[in-house]
Amino acid sequence: MFDLETSGKPDTSLREAMLGERTNETSSTPSKSISSQIHKFIITTSESYQGKSVSYWVLLILSIGAMLIAFPASSLLSRIYFDNGGKSKWIISWISVVGWPLTALALIPTYFFCKTYPTRLTWQLGLSYVVLGFLSAADNLMYAYAYAYLPASTASLLASSSLIFSALFGYLLVGNTLNASILNSIVVITVSLTIIALDSDSDLYGTVSKTQYILGFIMDISGSALHGLIFALSELVFVKYLGRVSFHVVLEQQVMVSFLGFIFTTIGLIVDGSFQDMATEARNFKGGKNSYYMVLIWGGITFQLGILGATAILFLSSTMLAGVLNAVRVPVTSIAAIILLHDPVNGFKILALIVTFWGFCSYIYGSSSVPSNSEQSINSNPNVINQSATSN
Repeated sequence: MFDLETSGKPDTSLREAMLGERTNETSSTPSKSISSQIHKFIITTSESYQGKSVSYWVLLILSIGAMLIAFPASSLLSRIYFDNGGKSKWIISWISVVGWPLTALALIPTYFFCKTYPTRLTWQLGLSYVVLGFLSAADNLMYAYAYAYLPASTASLLASSSLIFSALFGYLLVGNTLNASILNSIVVITVSLTIIALDSDSDLYGTVSKTQYILGFIMDISGSALHGLIFALSELVFVKYLGRVSFHVVLEQQVMVSFLGFIFTTIGLIVDGSFQDMATEARNFKGGKNSYYMVLIWGGITFQLGILGATAILFLSSTMLAGVLNAVRVPVTSIAAIILLHDPVNGFKILALIVTFWGFCSYIYGSSSVPSNSEQSINSNPNVINQSATSN
């Protein structure tokens, strides 16, 4: 751990002096066009990936596959559970964290390969994990309500609003910068949410009532807001208590938060009586007991594989690639739900999908030009691995 207020002062002064000189030098020149920025990004990315080993590319491809396949699969399985007779929101929130041992199994080998030791658990860090675990359990429950009452494609589109809250809470809690592109993405995604809300009547299906649809809509937005808060608090934990970012540190946080979320959710599952009702649900489930348990098991596995994939991408590549994949994941989930689950679709939902993707692209472009406060603090310490990562 290091003093963030003192360790970065010399570098900050130097950067301020250099930035002042650059401002004077470039103030008379026009700003770079978007095409030149894209070209620069492509050149920089291609240079950074040159000379990578075959094992690196295999891990990166597997991680990308995990994000683009496992996360959408987990969302679809949640909707399949409710479509085929499942009723408990607690069970769906429980399977999101019950697979935490998979992440723990991925963590243990890193201590041997990286020749490092577990991070010392202080009371401040432990309390942070407890708070994040509780918030994670509440977040999963809110999303469970969303998938109970909304089509999977709609729930996925609404969940993209977590980007808005991540930006806002990152600005308020961590001090991250909000530039014009990021503000534009917030406005654009808000417009997308408005389009979905105005077309809610054509999005109803099955036995879902208007009241239940509104509840699912509110829970989805609330869960996204809480997810944005969790994202910012996770970044704050790295800045204040860890002071370094490496693969095993990110995994440690994910394991602890998932484990504590598992404990809180299990308590709620038992108190609610859903755990005792699992056998009854399995008997009444369309397709029988085997289908019921396979949906739950694969729901837990795919969710954890998605988390591992996202964590690996943050370490192997950058938050930029993770942001791009998150942008791609929304239409992948929505299109898969429309094709496989026959979700209701019309021109308004397609328009909302396009607008949401535009918002993601604007956010990625804005984020690429401004590093987060945690990255600036981390990069100012010579003992830190120069990788940017946050919890997803």
